[in-house]
Amino acid sequence: METEEERFPTLRQVLLLFVLLAQTCAEREGYTVAEETENGFFVANIAKDLGLEIKELSLRRARVIFNNKHLQLNLQTGDLQVNEKLDREELCGPTEPCVLQFQVLLEEPLEVYRFKLWVSDINDNSPVFPKVEMILKIMENALPGTVFPLKNAQDMDVGINNVQNYAIYPKSHFHVLTRNGSEGRKYPVLVLDRALDREEQPELRLTLTAVDGGAPPKSGTALVLIHVLDINDNAPEFVQPLYRVQILEDSPLGTLVVTVSARDLDMGINGEVFYSFFYGDEDITKTFALNELTGEIKIIKKLDFEKIVSYEVDVKASDGAGLSGKCTVIIQVLDINDNAPELTVASLTSSIPENSPETTIALFSVQDPDSGENGRVVCSIQEDVPFMLKPSVENFYKLVTEGPLDRENQAEYNISITVTDLGTPRLNTQHNITVLVSDVNDNAPAFTQTSYTLFVRENNSPALHIGSVSATDTDAGANAQVTYSLLPPRDPSLPLASLVSINADNGHLFALRALDFEALQAFEFLVGATDRGAPALSSQALVRVQVLDANDNSPFVLYPPQNGSAPCTELVPRAAEPGYLVSKVVAVDGDSGQNAWLSYQLLKATEPGLFGVWAHNGEVRTARLLSERDAAKHRLLLLVKDNGEPPRSASVTLHVLLVDGFSQPYLPLPEAAADAAQADPLTVYLVIALASVSSLFLFSVLAFIAVRLCRRSRAAWVGGCSVSEGHFPGHLVDFSGTRTLSQSYQYEVCLSGGSGTSEFKFLKSVASNHPESMNGVREQSNFVNG
Repeated sequence: METEEERFPTLRQVLLLFVLLAQTCAEREGYTVAEETENGFFVANIAKDLGLEIKELSLRRARVIFNNKHLQLNLQTGDLQVNEKLDREELCGPTEPCVLQFQVLLEEPLEVYRFKLWVSDINDNSPVFPKVEMILKIMENALPGTVFPLKNAQDMDVGINNVQNYAIYPKSHFHVLTRNGSEGRKYPVLVLDRALDREEQPELRLTLTAVDGGAPPKSGTALVLIHVLDINDNAPEFVQPLYRVQILEDSPLGTLVVTVSARDLDMGINGEVFYSFFYGDEDITKTFALNELTGEIKIIKKLDFEKIVSYEVDVKASDGAGLSGKCTVIIQVLDINDNAPELTVASLTSSIPENSPETTIALFSVQDPDSGENGRVVCSIQEDVPFMLKPSVENFYKLVTEGPLDRENQAEYNISITVTDLGTPRLNTQHNITVLVSDVNDNAPAFTQTSYTLFVRENNSPALHIGSVSATDTDAGANAQVTYSLLPPRDPSLPLASLVSINADNGHLFALRALDFEALQAFEFLVGATDRGAPALSSQALVRVQVLDANDNSPFVLYPPQNGSAPCTELVPRAAEPGYLVSKVVAVDGDSGQNAWLSYQLLKATEPGLFGVWAHNGEVRTARLLSERDAAKHRLLLLVKDNGEPPRSASVTLHVLLVDGFSQPYLPLPEAAADAAQADPLTVYLVIALASVSSLFLFSVLAFIAVRLCRRSRAAWVGGCSVSEGHFPGHLVDFSGTRTLSQSYQYEVCLSGGSGTSEFKFLKSVASNHPESMNGVREQSNFVNG
């Protein structure tokens, strides 16, 4: 029969072979990595396993999704490598096999591959007994073959690297057997080989050794102190050998889990029962407390279903004499909804151009560590945003736009993703994403008005700011920067470039030169506004510039002419009645509006009160009956004034000769000629220039009429008189817009022939197609007030 030492190497080899076979099978379903492997250790070539070219990993933006970030993917080689040391005991604890889930994510197009990573155990932990000294009390009448349970050693390693065998030394009375527990634990039992004799040896000191199956193996020891007692022939017995209980994971500390109960038929100290945990498992002793007198098991540490689902607790009942019994308590932890869902963003696009079609904003995964309905989740976003969620592979979701976005309507969106589980009560997690909408040049500049009317007074200074146009662009950045320009005029003859200019930056308009109302009263042009986008967008508006009149022209007297030659004398019969029309002062003004409204005033007369002038039409009439005592020659100084601000004026001198009839020859008055010579030279020149052109035509007509009517004149007259309807030249009619010469007049033209020349005698208006009065000198005239 083989000894323990001879059988141990053979058993270890069998166990090692079993582990190697298990690892080989695991590699077919995933990848296996031994714990404590150094950083950079090659695990597998992902590109080869997925059937991809290495460059596709970068193009498709491959990445490894692993909560603890223990792995990394080399996109240059496709190798999956260890990123940091793996501690199997930390990752999985006593769970075997230690399987970790990770995913390989390919974003474009989206694909997710799930892999399993087996973390294999190495023998890096030695067996450790919960106490370095165990005390057993054994009755001296114990029969050989009696079994005494001992506390097992704990080893953080698993599988073959966990505790495999126990040994005891010396072997004078006992040997040790290794038994398998319900969860694969191995615990020692002490077997009595021969009877004890308290008188011969009341106490035994044994060394218990626990050995694991690693290569090389590791071991731990504890002292077993045996006290030999007097006879106690009944051991405690539990009411039931197995207890099963359930408890919620959120149970408060101090909650009673279960009460175990054992009986002992002995009397006295041998019948007193004391309870204790049979195994010194750290998870159990730190989580539960056992009352040694009552057998009550209570919670002393918060339970967590997500970490440990159930506990197996072995309880020992010992009497006062050292006999004991054992029962097992299975504690099942019930899950409650105490974990909110978790959201992990895999990719995020924080800015998208407006007018883009359906676009993926974010790719994220959701999970809940709870179980059942507590672990099922639903995702949602608020309803007032143009986005929607689309389920993708496994537990992934896409956040996409419903359609094109408009930055001018809203430039930023705050999206709240809510993940809610279906537990009771429901728990949720919110994740906020901010999406910025970048601008596209999709809006042309818009003028504040479709047309602008600007007013500028004539004779302005050059470079005068006459107004502004303004356009706005709802885009942003360079797409909203507006530049102004003048567009080609509709009328090619309009010299727009010499009239106005525009500031390209702010739309201010300037008059480049002084404007003259009499030459240009208004003009129109188009202004363009162009943004700086690509391509640029533009719009246009109509600008009308209205030139305002200024009182920059003085009245100009057409009649009586002031040309510096012999003055024209008006003849008035002494028999004229009051209101007799002596003459009419005709004047025009180059301005418009009230600047061209003319009024007439008699400033000075030889005999005040004899003559008067109508203020609105310039007619000079007699104010009373004439008498023989009135002087024959009169000189009237009249003022013609416009209604401008300040007003401008001109003066004119009228010579009047009183005659007893029209038989007296008319001779120029020397005083009148002298006064005419003193007239303003500038006025004289202007009158000469205007009268010379008009007189050529007038004298030709008068000469023709005088020849034909000569024989009808009276004997005392040398020349002839004729009534003819005459008009001023057409360009003088309504020159100022006031219709000063808007009516036709008949004039009596008299030619003096006594001196042998055809001298213009006088000019008077008479009523058209009406006979004269009995003396031939009363006239009626029609006039329009200026």
